[in-house]
Amino acid sequence: DGDFSLTEDLIVDIPPYAILSHTWGDDGTEVTFKSLVDGTGKNKAGYDKIRFCGEQARRDGLQYFWVDTCCIDKSNNAELSEAINSMFRWYRNSAKCYVYLSDVSTEDYDANSQFSQFPWEADFLRSKWFTRGWTLQELIAPASVEFFSLERKLLGTKESLEREIYQRTRISVQVLRGSPLSCFSVEERLSWRAQRETKREEDEAYSLLGIFDISMPLIYGEGRKRAFNRLYEEIDRTLK
Repeated sequence: DGDFSLTEDLIVDIPPYAILSHTWGDDGTEVTFKSLVDGTGKNKAGYDKIRFCGEQARRDGLQYFWVDTCCIDKSNNAELSEAINSMFRWYRNSAKCYVYLSDVSTEDYDANSQFSQFPWEADFLRSKWFTRGWTLQELIAPASVEFFSLERKLLGTKESLEREIYQRTRISVQVLRGSPLSCFSVEERLSWRAQRETKREEDEAYSLLGIFDISMPLIYGEGRKRAFNRLYEEIDRTLK
């Protein structure tokens, strides 16, 4: 009927699912786990993104989908830590990853423009999605990544837009095509986070856990420097 609900926790025999990649809005506009449970989430602006993900998943024949804003109970520290340490794997194992670009429109452009392959290319390259720390793994991990405009129109896939993505991120095409990340040096992988930022300073380090296939406890309040020091220690340990 076009509505959706939370599942029980799915630990084993996880069915095929879609997953959403997006940029977070202002505090209070996103649908949290709590607001979805108590029924107040439908009044928030972020509910439209969840509805889009569900509708697109249904069009793709998928019954399940996952959205970070409302599928993690962030009031539960243990659940939050597990989610962040598992996030790369969750994106990698998704059947479809939908990237919703709220700042890329397919309506307001010059259809006769001769300066780009796509009329919306300039907006695509400027999208704030490319400046967020967490979206790095959301670009790299999934095999199937589809980009959608503000109007929910399909712009292309990670494969069809790899030239534009490389131009914007300087991430090797081999990475975008799914080459093992272990084939790339620590220095190169760290360089992929250039010009990216996170709301919490520690998340600059935590958002790289999956890029290096490591896990570690989260300590919000430890600061950026200590978070990166712990990250580097874990990376060194895996290389020995």
